[in-house]
Amino acid sequence: MGVAVNSDFFKFTYEFRRHNLKQLDKNKPRVSCIASSSISKKIKRTTTITTHAAASSSPAPGAHYPEQLLDVKTKQKSKRIAGIDQDELVDPKLLADPDSCFCEFNGVHLHYKVYDAESQSHNSLQSQTASQLPPATKKIGFPMVLFHGFGASVFSWNRAMKPLAETTSSKVLAFDRPAFGLTSRVFPFQQPTPDTENKKPLNPYSVAFSVLATLYFIDILAAEKAILVGHSAGALVAVNSYFEAPERVAALILIAPAILAPRLIQKVDEANPLGRNEQTERDTSNLVNLLKPFLKVYTILSMFLKYITQAMMQVAKGMADMLHSLYKKVLSATLRSAVGLTLVRILIDKFGLATVRRAWYNSKEVAEHVIEGYTKPLRVKGWDRALVEFTAALLIDNESKMNPPLAKRLHEISCPVLIVTGDTDRIVPSWNAERLSRAIPGSTFEVIKNCGHVPQEEKVEEFVSIVARFLQRAFGYSESEGKSMQAVS
Repeated sequence: MGVAVNSDFFKFTYEFRRHNLKQLDKNKPRVSCIASSSISKKIKRTTTITTHAAASSSPAPGAHYPEQLLDVKTKQKSKRIAGIDQDELVDPKLLADPDSCFCEFNGVHLHYKVYDAESQSHNSLQSQTASQLPPATKKIGFPMVLFHGFGASVFSWNRAMKPLAETTSSKVLAFDRPAFGLTSRVFPFQQPTPDTENKKPLNPYSVAFSVLATLYFIDILAAEKAILVGHSAGALVAVNSYFEAPERVAALILIAPAILAPRLIQKVDEANPLGRNEQTERDTSNLVNLLKPFLKVYTILSMFLKYITQAMMQVAKGMADMLHSLYKKVLSATLRSAVGLTLVRILIDKFGLATVRRAWYNSKEVAEHVIEGYTKPLRVKGWDRALVEFTAALLIDNESKMNPPLAKRLHEISCPVLIVTGDTDRIVPSWNAERLSRAIPGSTFEVIKNCGHVPQEEKVEEFVSIVARFLQRAFGYSESEGKSMQAVS
C-alpha cells in the first residue's frame, strides 16, 4: 500500500513540473532563445576544439597529424649526411657487390676486387692469332695493385680495372684501405704507451699498415713483383711500399700524386763553386796573407760562438720537439672527442659531394651512379669514427720519425716510374706532379688534356694507352722474342 501512495505522489509531481515548464516556454522572449542557441553553438564549437587539442596531445593509434609529420621530416633531415640516412648504418659486408672479396689481415677484414685477364678473356683470345694481340698483352706479366685516394674506394677503379688487366695480361687487384670503402672499421685498437712502445700493435689506419697489406696482397697474387698504381693519396702508399720492399716492386705508376714535391736546388760546379776566375783567386790570396793574424783570432772566436750556438740550438730543438709532440697529442685528443667527430660529419656533409664534382674536368659529367658509388661507404657503421682515426694516424706517424723525409728519398727510386696528371687538376695541381717527376731520376711524365683529378675515371682510354706505352718501353720485348712467340702460338 505504501508503494501505491508513493506512486501516485510521483505522478502528481511529474505532471505539475511538466505544466509549469510549458508555461515558462510560452512567456520566454525570442531573443533569449536566439542567445541560448548561439551560446549552445559556441559551447559545441569550444568542446570540439578542446576535444581536437586533446586528441592531438594523445593521438590514437594510426593517427597522422601535420605537426608530427613536420617533426619527423626535420629529424630525418638532421640525420642525413651527403644524402645518406645515418639511422640505417650496416655492416660493410651487407653492401658488397657480386665480385667483392674479403680477407682478414691483422684483425681487419679487407675488401678487395680482382680482375684476371687470362681467365676472363681466355675463350675470346683463342680465336685470335698472336699478331692480332696488342704488344703489351704478349710480354708484360706483372700483376697490378691499385691504391685509391682519400675519401675514395675500389669504386674509383671500376672503369680501369679490365683494360689495365688486358694491358698487362695479368691480374689487377684493388683494395679498400682501412677507414674507406667496405673494409671493416676496427674499434678500439690499443693506443701506444711508454710501457708497450715496443709491443704495440700496428695502427690499422696508419700508412705502415697499408704498406704491409700491400705486400700481403702481392703474396695473394702469387707474384714475386707487382706494378703499384697509386692515385692521389694512394700514391703515398705506393711509394712507401717501394721503400719498404723495393725488390717486390716492378714499377710505380703515380696518378695525380698527392706527394709534396721538393724544391729543386740548382747544381753548382764543384770545380768552381762560386764561379770565380783565376785572377780573382790570386788577388784574394794576397789579401788573405796580409790578414792572417787577424783571421786566427777570428777563427777562434768563430769556433767558440759555434759551440755556444749549437748548444742553444739543441736546447731550442728539444723544446720545439716537446711542444710539437704536445701539440700533436692535444690535436689527436681533440679529433677523437665528440667535437672532432661532429666536425668530420659536418665537413663530409658540406663539402663531400662538392669535392667529388670538383675532381672532374666537367662537373656536369658526374653521373648519379658515380655519386652513389662515392657515398656508399657512408652507409657503413663507424665510418665517421674511422675517418677521425685515419686523420689522427696521419698526425701521429711514429714510423716516419725513424726514416728520412720522403722528399729526401725520392732520388733513391730506381724502378721505372710513370707520373700522370690532368691539365686541369683543381685538387693536386699539375705543376706539383711535374716537379715530382724531376725529383725522381728517369721518370716519365704525361699530361692528359681537358682532364681533372681522376684520369682513370674520366679519360679511361687515354690513360690506359699511356700506361700501355710506358710498360712497353719498360718491359718491352725484342723482335726475335716476338717472332718466337708467334711461332709457338
